[in-house]
Amino acid sequence: MRSGRTLVSLAHELQRQLDTKKDLVVPSPLVHHSTSEGGGTTLVVEEASGPAAYGVTPLARRQLADKLNIPYAYFERMRESQPALLDRNVNTWLQSEGDRRLLRTLDGNVRAVLSDRYRRLDNYDLAEHVLPILQGLSGLTFESVELTETRMYLKCVTSKLQYEMAPGDIVQAGIAISNSEVGQGTLSVQPLLFRLVCRNGLIVADRTLRKTHVGRALALEDEGVTVYQDDTLLADDKAFFLKVRDVVQAAVSDVTFRQAAAKMQRTMGIQIVGNPVQSVEVLAQRYTLNDAERSGVLRHLVAGGDLSGYGLVNAVTHYSQEVEDYDRATEFEVLGGKLIELSASEWKPLAEAA
Repeated sequence: MRSGRTLVSLAHELQRQLDTKKDLVVPSPLVHHSTSEGGGTTLVVEEASGPAAYGVTPLARRQLADKLNIPYAYFERMRESQPALLDRNVNTWLQSEGDRRLLRTLDGNVRAVLSDRYRRLDNYDLAEHVLPILQGLSGLTFESVELTETRMYLKCVTSKLQYEMAPGDIVQAGIAISNSEVGQGTLSVQPLLFRLVCRNGLIVADRTLRKTHVGRALALEDEGVTVYQDDTLLADDKAFFLKVRDVVQAAVSDVTFRQAAAKMQRTMGIQIVGNPVQSVEVLAQRYTLNDAERSGVLRHLVAGGDLSGYGLVNAVTHYSQEVEDYDRATEFEVLGGKLIELSASEWKPLAEAA
């Protein structure tokens, strides 16, 4: 499993972000886009106290282009070589539409451009409610936690539930909780399998909790800019976060764990009878792995010496430890979970690739 930051570091960063982030619900005509000659972009918002300028992150640029139906490749081409043309395009569409946008800011930059129906389920609130629950579970340790530009992750393992896949090959039960404040995925709580021999983490494809960030429209009472601080948002989601307790406990229950472990164990009976190189090629095409990722998975498959479905699953999750980007590393842990859910017919092209 890809290592992250310490729990103390996560808590400090969540507090820091809480103190500096701000949400604005803005009618589009009150937003002006400006691009510098160097390609930097700024959104100027006509707030009640006067114009306020915010930098724009790459993710927010992509979301803005999407909201205005401007192809992102064209948006970036204008930004890099025709900044005045980009500003005319963006500002023309902003001024001509009546939509309201939720602008999420952090450290003086717009980090997300979202619909005013986006339901904010924030990382600080999630951690505040979930961490005490997790810390109260017997034998549970925080194996990996991280806060990236797009998501927060909490990955925990308990020594109280374990299963022997084969003599000396032990997996333990765990839980993976993730959330995005910037429109890059749902809030999810999923079971996790942790293989001790190589410290691989596999996130089970189980929809124990998937909460989408969609709610009622925000701040319809006037035509100005509404500023939301976090103390305003807390009450809306308090009841929801309290429900997470039961979901967390279910995700690390004996029944859930043994069902997932049994699915993983069944992959031991799937033999890769074709060419392992081609098996990984089929995997790469099916799940969109790049050349480096394909080579890395193949290397772990060969080094592991287990040409079975189980060997391939573990090659995928073991490779995740080498992936520098934490979000992408987690996707490999999720991919491992997808593989143990495959039917015999879905495994056949992987196992028999020639």
